[in-house]
Amino acid sequence: MDTRFPFVDWFRNASPYINAHRGRTFVILIEGEAMASGRGEQLIQDLALLHTLGVRLVVVFGIRPQVQEALTAAGVEPTRLNGRWVADRTIMAHVEQVAAHQRLWLEARLSLGLPSTPLHGVELSVISGNLVTAKPLGVREGVDFDHSGEVRRVRASAIEGLLEKGSLVLLPPLGFSSTGEVFDLDASDVAQHAAVALKADKLILLGESEGLEDEQGALLRQLSPADAEPRIQHAAPGSELARHLGMLVARSRERLEHEIDDYMVIERDGMVIGCAALHVFPDTGVAELACVAVHSNYRGGERGERLVEALERRARQRAVQEMFVLTTHTAHWFVERGFRAASLEELPTLKRETYNHARKSKVLVKTLAG
Repeated sequence: MDTRFPFVDWFRNASPYINAHRGRTFVILIEGEAMASGRGEQLIQDLALLHTLGVRLVVVFGIRPQVQEALTAAGVEPTRLNGRWVADRTIMAHVEQVAAHQRLWLEARLSLGLPSTPLHGVELSVISGNLVTAKPLGVREGVDFDHSGEVRRVRASAIEGLLEKGSLVLLPPLGFSSTGEVFDLDASDVAQHAAVALKADKLILLGESEGLEDEQGALLRQLSPADAEPRIQHAAPGSELARHLGMLVARSRERLEHEIDDYMVIERDGMVIGCAALHVFPDTGVAELACVAVHSNYRGGERGERLVEALERRARQRAVQEMFVLTTHTAHWFVERGFRAASLEELPTLKRETYNHARKSKVLVKTLAG
């Protein structure tokens, strides 16, 4: 093999991924710890490269360690509760100053383009602004959080417009209220809301936490929501690990409820890996759960359960009292999830008349609680 041009082999291996992700929307959270670790320059170059290759990027940045350093230097000790500090006027002055400095630093570095690469000189448009509205945390456990807030809404249509024009969107951990106030936000909260509002294809979190390991000490490369939840409970409140796992679990459950009419699909890297459908029979209060399928490479992560649960919720919203399924191979799986064996006579008339007797599918019915 000719090894004189290793970049050619690299490009051949990378090209399928470049093609798959071109035009996709990524929300990327860069925690303040990642920036403070000295790897900021390399991260910025990686972001610029992704953007140049056609990925639509929304970058959220954190500033916790930088603000803490500024507070320590000023001799200010903030009041804390459940991992958040009370952002009074003194704290907010430092938060706003650090956020502005970090935003300017990021914009300056992204303006460099891609030095020492064939794409050097390519201009990137970086846009920030009042794209996140916020509301105060208010009084929690008797403590008034003042200007510490939470996300109220992400202006998805405005961000989409910027992405369509080829801009990279930069979101600081700040939010603005309808009364003209500025609130200190949790960067992970901003990233999660942005990913949901934009229906992002990927939510990527960059921090300094160590990777998760299994019982044998091997690095875990994927984790189901059910497996993640116990780890959240054992993590330190407000820690990076707790925040990251919490938002990923919430985001994964949002993706499980991605609906197209009466269908549910689960996507990964642009590929549908699970699907299910709900067919409601008018004026009967009965619906069929159909087409439940999960790709063989992704079974065991409760994806099938989540699809069924999501369609059950949809059925209840449509005043369905009973849901049935026809199956030839997975009767036990459905029985374990509350279905019971039933006869053909229990099906709606239309379904009875079109039943395929050659397949001899088993009939299973589940009564839905109100």
